[in-house]
Amino acid sequence: MRKHATHIVWDWNGTLFHDIEAVIGATNSAFAEIGLDPITLERYRELYCVPVPRFYERLMGRMPTEAEWLVMDEAFHRHYTEHRVGCGLAEGVDRLLEAWHTAGRSQSILSMYGHDDLIPLVRGLGIESFFLRVEGRTGPSGGSKSAHMVRHLATLESVDPGRTVVIGDAVDDAVAARDAGAYAVLYTGGSHSRRSLETAGVPVVDSLAEAVDVARGTTF
Repeated sequence: MRKHATHIVWDWNGTLFHDIEAVIGATNSAFAEIGLDPITLERYRELYCVPVPRFYERLMGRMPTEAEWLVMDEAFHRHYTEHRVGCGLAEGVDRLLEAWHTAGRSQSILSMYGHDDLIPLVRGLGIESFFLRVEGRTGPSGGSKSAHMVRHLATLESVDPGRTVVIGDAVDDAVAARDAGAYAVLYTGGSHSRRSLETAGVPVVDSLAEAVDVARGTTF
C-alpha cells in the first residue's frame, strides 16, 4: 500500500518568512562597504548559491579571501538585522501551518539563520506551537544545510525521513533533503530563480499553498 507524506521540514528565510527584499537591501548595503556594485533581485536569484562564498566568487570573478569573507558576512548580517524589521510571514502561512497540524501531520523548521535570532522571531510571530522543533544554525554561516538536515531529522524520533517533504527556496534545500533520505518541493518566492531551482530535479512551485498541495499528494 502506498503511503503519504506525514512530515514537512520548512525552511525559514525566503520561505515561511518573506524577507527577500530585506536580503537584497542587506546585500547591497554590504556590497557598498566593500566596493561592489549593487545587484538586482533578478541577478541575485540567478547567481545565488551555497556555500555562500561561491556566490561572491560569481560576482567578483574570484573566490574571496577568508578575511574578505568574514567582513562581507558580518556586514550582511548587521544590515539584515536592520532591514528585516518590516518583514513578515509569507502570504497564507498561518492557515497552511494550522491546516497541516489539524490534519494530524507534523512539521518542523530547519534554517541556516542563527538559532538565537530565529527562536524569538518565530515565537513573536505566534506560530511556534505548530512545530515539533524549531532549529537554526549554531555554527559558522555560509555553508550547506545537508549535515544539519540529517541531524535534524535524526532528533525527531517519531518522524520517518522517507515520508518527509522539505519545502524551501534554494537548490541546497533539495540537496539536503536528498542527503537525509527525504523529498523536496522548491518555492520561487525566495532566493533562486525558477530556472535555477529546476536544476534540482524536484517539483518547483510559485506559492506555498502549491507546495503543501504537492507535499500532501506525495506518495511513497
